[in-house]
Amino acid sequence: MLRNDQLDQWDRENFFHPSTHLAQFARGEAPNRIITTGTNCHIEDRDGNRLLDAFAGLYCVNVGYGRQDIADAIAAQAKELAYYHAYVGHGTEAAITLSKMVLDRAPDHMSKVYFGMSGSDANETNIKLVWYYNNILGRPGKKKIISRWRGYHGSGLMTGSLTGLDLFHKKFDLPLEQVLHTEAPYYYRRDNLDQSEAQFVAHCASELEAMIEREGADTIAAFIGEPMLGTGGIVPPPKGYWEAIQPILEKHDILLIADEVVTGFGRLGTMFGSEHYGLKPDLITIAKGLTSAYAPLSGSIVSEKMWKVLEQGTDENGPIGHGWTYSAHPIGAAAGVANLKLIDELDLIANNREVGAYLNKTMKEALGDHPHVGDVRGEGMICAVELVQDKDSRTFFDPSEKVGPRVSGALAADHVIARAMPQGDIIGYAPPFCLTRAEADEVVQKTEKAVKSVLG
Repeated sequence: MLRNDQLDQWDRENFFHPSTHLAQFARGEAPNRIITTGTNCHIEDRDGNRLLDAFAGLYCVNVGYGRQDIADAIAAQAKELAYYHAYVGHGTEAAITLSKMVLDRAPDHMSKVYFGMSGSDANETNIKLVWYYNNILGRPGKKKIISRWRGYHGSGLMTGSLTGLDLFHKKFDLPLEQVLHTEAPYYYRRDNLDQSEAQFVAHCASELEAMIEREGADTIAAFIGEPMLGTGGIVPPPKGYWEAIQPILEKHDILLIADEVVTGFGRLGTMFGSEHYGLKPDLITIAKGLTSAYAPLSGSIVSEKMWKVLEQGTDENGPIGHGWTYSAHPIGAAAGVANLKLIDELDLIANNREVGAYLNKTMKEALGDHPHVGDVRGEGMICAVELVQDKDSRTFFDPSEKVGPRVSGALAADHVIARAMPQGDIIGYAPPFCLTRAEADEVVQKTEKAVKSVLG
């Protein structure tokens, strides 16, 4: 199609895209797609292609595209007061209101919420707060953080270290030395195929205990984990996992950070993943679903236990030395208020439970018996299909074959967006909460078609 603009050229010459093969993109060997509009579960690009977005952006456009209520709230806030900072006790009506709305929805033992801009900076805040907490309690050596392999917690220096995926470490001199990684709760990829689910959970707990013993509990400050693994493969924890892990942390006085950037505000069919799996975290990380990505905003929800120590710290040392220019940005906060109201008014979490369960059930029925489908798994409005070379022996494809990207590419060509997850041939789905049964059927049918076109 001929155009009278230079956007394609400008894109390749000027725009540094994240998570992109930079050289191929610059040379024009990798495709670009310029998105122009969206409504509910669909987006449209500048070439007029309409696609069902079965990954909600990056599992974040939870209420769907084109929600006028949120756009109006953003516009009204920008006209009234586009910005003021939150330092030294300053606030805005939107930020104060959103703080209360978040705490009203959070587990009862949580006390305050600190707002940032992204999940990455929220987890940076969390680690600083953990270190501050232990310094105030006179435990300067209790600073190491345990994460899990395949966990995803951001792309900064500390948060990229917490992330347990090779791509985010390679050639970046990460992870930093304060970060340790333990076993991922990924039953399908267990090393010992003879282990039952209960035995694998016991193994994960044993590995954690052994790490704590090796390092010394007096050196370990916190354990960070997503209630269910997200970018590392969309993996619900095996039954009993969190019930086995939490007592170990409590025994050794190790704080629990629940990274709910993906699971917070309804993705699993409950308001928080902590509620879903019975977690009692000391900090909760929130971002994506807080505004459904209509404006950048993140948060660190702080427990009452930690808050009392932070107060003590400022009594002893003066104002806490942490903040971002855009903390509690009023436009982001206004988007958050409108977004959470919309989730309630449209009863979208109930739709997640009903249509999400339907999506997972029909995906398993359609592909569960395919010889190259090793696992179909999910919870609420999130689902994954794991592709394997041989199902019986659980032999994986060589990464050079790029099976996952080829299947997601075939889906995109058929006007459905799913994500080829890193470190494995795993196709991920995390649609907007407004997905209908008919749209779930389309996702499943086109996935079955794409898998057959690539793998037979």
